[in-house]
Amino acid sequence: MKAIAVLTLFVGFTAADARTSELATTPSVAAGSDSHSVITEYRLPPNKLEKAKSLYRTRVAMFVVSTIYGLAVIIFVLAARLAPRFRDRAERASQRRFVQAIIFAPLLLLTLDGLSLPVSIYGQYLQQSYGLSVQGWASWFWDWVKSELVGTVIAILLIWGLYAILRRSPRRWWFYSWLASIPVVLLLVLIQPIFIDPLFNKFASLEDKQPQLLAQIEKVMQRGGLSIERSRMFEMQASDKVTTYNAYVTGIGASKRVVVWDNTSRDMTIPETMFVFGHEQGHYVLNHIWLMLTFAILGLLVGMYLAYRSVGVVLARFGRRWAVRDLGDWASLPVLMLLLGVFELIGQPIMANFSRYLEHQADIYGLEVIHGLTPDSPQVAAHAFQKLGEKALSYPNPNPVFVFFVFDHPPIHARTRFATEYRPWDQGQVTHYIK
Repeated sequence: MKAIAVLTLFVGFTAADARTSELATTPSVAAGSDSHSVITEYRLPPNKLEKAKSLYRTRVAMFVVSTIYGLAVIIFVLAARLAPRFRDRAERASQRRFVQAIIFAPLLLLTLDGLSLPVSIYGQYLQQSYGLSVQGWASWFWDWVKSELVGTVIAILLIWGLYAILRRSPRRWWFYSWLASIPVVLLLVLIQPIFIDPLFNKFASLEDKQPQLLAQIEKVMQRGGLSIERSRMFEMQASDKVTTYNAYVTGIGASKRVVVWDNTSRDMTIPETMFVFGHEQGHYVLNHIWLMLTFAILGLLVGMYLAYRSVGVVLARFGRRWAVRDLGDWASLPVLMLLLGVFELIGQPIMANFSRYLEHQADIYGLEVIHGLTPDSPQVAAHAFQKLGEKALSYPNPNPVFVFFVFDHPPIHARTRFATEYRPWDQGQVTHYIK
């Protein structure tokens, strides 16, 4: 969300890459909807393979365009001296720094987001064109407006705090800002499931919506020695916006919860949904949320330090041209965003690889925790992956460089293959997580 992006001053980028070779168009197994077929690897039937390939290539182009365009937007704001104009307007309105932040921050952020809106609109158009989204444009724009409103309110506080620290400690602002960001990040992660997510989606008790599924899920929890209150288990009404499947763990402490999309519980069999839940339960019990938060916070420390070391050089070279007085000037914010956006892009493969490692752990946990609760758990997981891939039109042969650089989950074909081959109980081997 925007608040986290402003807190870290990161420019978010998505990535894709192309590969000319592909799997044979004749699938080796029946489609994932046939729960009695034996899956050996992830394949798509010819019609879906062509759509997946086309979507993949389009996303490749979108990555290139959105990366260049995102940087260009910030550079344009700097070259056009828009930030200094917003600063001057804020300073004329009041001498109080907080009032200036209330004026400056929305003007700058809404300008950046407004200039970036065409890319977001095309992304939604692409989702609609391939049948991945069913959300109407009025609903989509309303979600965008709500995101802007919520993000801007939070961003005002974050930007005001950042520049208060920066002005008082020109040499150690990067470290003190990083320290101050830790409780803010934790607070945002804590409140997002309770106060922010319900603004965009409807949530209902899983117990009320899917009592039969819940009974089986409780067996999974019991098998894993975990107790999750039923009040923390939800079904999200995703079907009025998207057609894809998903489930996730979110929040920390009292706000931690497991969410299953209604598309998932509707179209997948109970055993398949048990595996999906088992995967999410793995994130829960293996403390992946805390690990990801720690990793991201440490990455923020590195980014802030690099920004500290480089921003002086950049301002000395371009500050007068951009009408930025010094680092304590409100108008220096786009400079920091540009630098940290570049650093984030460079560090993206590290974060992506770490995320894939955690997701692989959760896959192992999911396979182990449903073993004995469902017949042939590897095939159950393989069918779940097949359905996930088909519904999302996941291209079965992504470029390894692309995977390394940006995939936050292992490729669907790799996850499917691993699921079919992971049978330690048949080979007398020790399992990793569930004894």
